[in-house]
Amino acid sequence: METLNDWLARAEQLHPKNIELGLDRAKEMAGRLGLKFGCPVITVAGTNGKGSTCAMLESILTHAGYRTAVFTSPHLVRFEERLRLKGESVDASKLIASFEVVEKARGNMALTYFEFTTLGILHRMIEEKPDVAILEVGLGGRLDAVNIIDADCAVITSIDLDHMDYLGPDRESIGFEKAGVLRAGKPAIVSDPMPPQSVIDHANAIGADLWRFGADFNVSGDKQQWGWSGRGRRYSGLAYPALRGANQLINAAGVLAALEALRPQLPITAQAVRNGLAMVELPGRFQIVPGEPALVLDVAHNAHAVAALAENLDAMGFFPTTHSVFGVMADKDLAPILARIGPLIDRWYFTDLPTPRAAKAADLQAAWQAQNTRTDASGSVHASPMDALRAAIEHADPADRIVVFGSFFTVGGVLENGTPRLQAKHLSPGG
Repeated sequence: METLNDWLARAEQLHPKNIELGLDRAKEMAGRLGLKFGCPVITVAGTNGKGSTCAMLESILTHAGYRTAVFTSPHLVRFEERLRLKGESVDASKLIASFEVVEKARGNMALTYFEFTTLGILHRMIEEKPDVAILEVGLGGRLDAVNIIDADCAVITSIDLDHMDYLGPDRESIGFEKAGVLRAGKPAIVSDPMPPQSVIDHANAIGADLWRFGADFNVSGDKQQWGWSGRGRRYSGLAYPALRGANQLINAAGVLAALEALRPQLPITAQAVRNGLAMVELPGRFQIVPGEPALVLDVAHNAHAVAALAENLDAMGFFPTTHSVFGVMADKDLAPILARIGPLIDRWYFTDLPTPRAAKAADLQAAWQAQNTRTDASGSVHASPMDALRAAIEHADPADRIVVFGSFFTVGGVLENGTPRLQAKHLSPGG
């Protein structure tokens, strides 16, 4: 019996390209496999906030008593994280069984890694007969393999510039790609407060039931609590979502709109909403790990997400020195990322990542040096995220903070052996 890693290695060899957008192959395979959900499906697209939105949907629906199946990508540490069944990562043996079914049906069709693994995960989800399925789009929307499934409700989170080689040069063209997940007559929840016109136009053109932030649903609140109002329903006195950061309220607003739109199929109580938001967990989204120094983990890897990270770091209070472990894919636009967060970072630890698509640490350092105007900031180059983190710990005082951000590979690289609890060297016993 082959291991899951054997299957994943094989999946990488099935197609000459890592990414080839288009639904023809996946649609053909869906027909062969008979992929059809017997439960409501929520599809989530967007540039940032997809993972948080899926986690909040999952948490509230679980607290309402529904059996959930959630597909997200990429993963932080282990591939099995991509499919959560009733809140737990799928067992590798179950994925292998579904990959075997896909392989049998494939014949000699060339599938990309994402297509093959997505088909396997969708097959497994359907086999598990959940009460509700939540699907996160991998890249774009219109041509992403996830879009072979018709959503009963689609959520579009914030839209910004990312993956422009594939999705187009501006927010309007990217918005059009994301809007491809919307379906005629079905709820289309747009939680971006200022969505591209292309999203609105497409929703109207196909006759989707458009729910817009600020028009069909809204939020209000003070320092202690917040409230949500939608079409004919409101929640007041809600605790802030357990996921930290200013942007999470907008994600939560879209989540409540989606659940309101699906109320006829999936009724939920106010208590499930309260408990679900209060207890939601998602590693690597402005995750603060207590310790000395404090550790912040965030998969922010584009200008929009890094701006939110910078805002959240600013709100944390005073730290004498901020150290940063940073590694990212080679296709990212570094200038706005470095410009936005540069003023907050005193010492950089640039890292190589274990994928050919990643930027080299030395190139990241060169890009940083080219635009750095701070004489008191420094940078160094490291072979892996863990090496970079060790160097940061070595140089940090107990009152400092270390921010690990960028690619999923960067954050995943420091989580490989569990969440690190930091103890600065001179705090160690006998240190």
